[in-house]
Amino acid sequence: MELDLPLIWFALIAVMWTGYFVLEGFDFGVGVLLPVLGRHPDDRRVMLTAIGPVWDGNEVWLILAVGATFAAFPPWYASLLSGFVLPLLAVIVALILRGAALEYRGKRDDARWRARWDLAITAGSAVPAVMWGLIFATVVRGVPMDADGVVSLGLAELLHPHSLLGGLATLALFTLHGAVFISLKTDGAIRARARATALATAAVAVPATAAFAVWTAYGQGWPLAAALCAAGLATLGTGAIAVGREGWAFTATAAAIALTTATVFGALFPAVLPSSTDPAFSLTIANAASAPYTLTLLSWVALAFTPIVLAYQGWTYWVFRRRLIRTDVTAPSEALTRY
Repeated sequence: MELDLPLIWFALIAVMWTGYFVLEGFDFGVGVLLPVLGRHPDDRRVMLTAIGPVWDGNEVWLILAVGATFAAFPPWYASLLSGFVLPLLAVIVALILRGAALEYRGKRDDARWRARWDLAITAGSAVPAVMWGLIFATVVRGVPMDADGVVSLGLAELLHPHSLLGGLATLALFTLHGAVFISLKTDGAIRARARATALATAAVAVPATAAFAVWTAYGQGWPLAAALCAAGLATLGTGAIAVGREGWAFTATAAAIALTTATVFGALFPAVLPSSTDPAFSLTIANAASAPYTLTLLSWVALAFTPIVLAYQGWTYWVFRRRLIRTDVTAPSEALTRY
């Protein structure tokens, strides 16, 4: 039986985006919460040290998702990039700013220097957290696109209530995910504050995620079921953090993010970029896919390199698995004081 490579690559791209949002989601959440939980300079260093070994590796999944889209579905990549140029530019600038801030904030022992970079980390985390939800919500609803794949996107589409709800949902859910991660990775006063913040954030994250996911998948089969499960898991994560089960809470919020992403891609299927101008102009898995030879070559490359990426990331998380406390960042260890 011949494999349906376009369908397989659509599913793989969905998995890559899921991996990116689950892993980078808590990085964004930690950045957003930096001024909230980091009341003392050492607390901020603990928070940044918690994500320090993994944040750049987590961004690999974004590179993989974008690269796979470019190679497997060139028209999808071209129309998406040209149509969403301003939102995507905002994401790119924010990610560059955040990366520079994470690298440079510890280069000088100066409070004002670090305060400026801390602000950059927070802004560089909040902007992508909002924009990704706004972009994907707009995509799944359909964009003004002509027969040549030219997208004419305006503020009316980006500021639609569904898009705004998507931005709020991803920001709140990533912030909840980040708070749970800090409670899982730290101890002492900052752990207690992270748990309290997670409970407060859940009051926004749970209803926003539920409303966005259900609105996105309304009237569809399994995507609606995935949306309801995402809302249920976000609620379950809130209950787990309330009783001090941080590991279960982190698993639940990660699963909620994964199912919300699955809801979006399930609602898109079989399209990859629906046209609100005329459904006949929509880009689909079938008409946007690369040639079979290209997809076959991509599949072999993925089989060769994916295990290496997974093994490296798994090793990184295992090595840096223990909880952090203030003395870890005040001790004279160069590995632990870079932030």
